[in-house]
Amino acid sequence: MADTGLPANWEVRHSNSKNLPYYFNTTDKVSRWEPPPGTDTEKLKRYMATHHSAAVAPPAPPGQIPEGKIRAAHLLVKHEDSRRPSSWRQERIERSKDEARSILRGYEEKIRSGQASLAELAVTESDCSSARKGGDLGYFGKGDMQREFEDAAFSLKVGELSGIVETASGVHLIERLE
Repeated sequence: MADTGLPANWEVRHSNSKNLPYYFNTTDKVSRWEPPPGTDTEKLKRYMATHHSAAVAPPAPPGQIPEGKIRAAHLLVKHEDSRRPSSWRQERIERSKDEARSILRGYEEKIRSGQASLAELAVTESDCSSARKGGDLGYFGKGDMQREFEDAAFSLKVGELSGIVETASGVHLIERLE
């Protein structure tokens, strides 16, 4: 069996209702969306990229995109001043905003040069739980997201990648999918 990096008695399971992986303690019968304390995040990243990286969902058939909504994916890098400075990758995030921007600029270079897609990088590098879906946030409309994020996402053309976008959550790269 592959090494998940999870502490003893924890395993990765898959939620059929949400179509997402989650973490389950086989002894205590406790489940959670975030990895438990004591997780080796590097091993978990490798395991998730190999076994649970969901492909980005196919586009909606013509005429089935919800009215007034768009679909986008993002890659989030949190920092110590983020409104919740923790993620599935790291229990306590202590990097500065400048460090987060620098990391994100590196990802942006890889995407723009064709070395990797946003979806590929999001699976292992995004601090958002949407990483499990290649950063895909699904459909959303005006008023559903933080203002800065929404303004940037709605200004993009389908297939276009934003520059760095700052919100209370951290710094993002956004790709308009539909």
